[in-house]
Amino acid sequence: MKRSRARAAVLPKRPSEPVIAPIRSAEPQVWRGGRLSAGTRLIPEETAVAFTYNGSSYAVMMATPQDLEDFAVGFSVSERIVASPDEIESLEVIEQEIGVELRMRLVESRAGSFQERRRFLAGPTGCGLCGIESLEEAMRPPAPIARQADFTADDIMRALHTLDSLQSMNAQTRAVHGAAFYMPPQGLVAVREDVGRHNALDKLVGKLARTGLSGARGFAVVTSRLSVEMIQKAASIAIPMIVAVSAPTALAIRTAEAAGMTLVAVARHDGFEIFTHPQRIREERGLHVVAG
Repeated sequence: MKRSRARAAVLPKRPSEPVIAPIRSAEPQVWRGGRLSAGTRLIPEETAVAFTYNGSSYAVMMATPQDLEDFAVGFSVSERIVASPDEIESLEVIEQEIGVELRMRLVESRAGSFQERRRFLAGPTGCGLCGIESLEEAMRPPAPIARQADFTADDIMRALHTLDSLQSMNAQTRAVHGAAFYMPPQGLVAVREDVGRHNALDKLVGKLARTGLSGARGFAVVTSRLSVEMIQKAASIAIPMIVAVSAPTALAIRTAEAAGMTLVAVARHDGFEIFTHPQRIREERGLHVVAG
């Protein structure tokens, strides 16, 4: 896949400076201790990100303008527009003052099927069902996930603890979601952040797909609730377990159960709850490879 990064010539910028910075400084009026004073706060940017394929618009997402190549690839994989990054012939990140276009060209074998499902949808922050045109497509069952790896409670607790320290943008703003991938014994090998929880997971999917890391070798950790789209996105690269700090929806539980995915939620520093396929979590420390 060829990649390039283009910028619209709107305002003069230094070559290394992004047109749209992912973090901005605000100057709110602060009311505390019974008095009003001037304050400063770092806040995350939110901008329109358009996905186009072979010259056709598909979706517009509100997202954090960071790790955009991962976002482009991860969204394309998790929404089943492509099966792998190899089916994206070229990718350009076109930055403008009003937003960003992720301009992709698909290989010929994929271009025809994309045109059949093409649809433009302007979605809210973190929209998880973009370009969906039927109930059947929205409720698509994920492919079954084989039991290739087991994990431990220590793995889950270590992942939660480490993620806190690796969310650099959230440390500055306290306003973004995180999605990470944990591989025993290495630990967290990838972390992505975004104002939208779906976007953060798409960026993580893209990072793994672009670097050739198999989703089956570890598990995902997200700092949000779990709805059905989050399960579908994780299943798109065969991630066998997803851990969330908040509660899941009933449909997310049913979907994970049917897919063979272990769903762990309400995961805090004092423990967690296992909603589906608890057999993947063992008492012993470390990763255990099993048949199947």
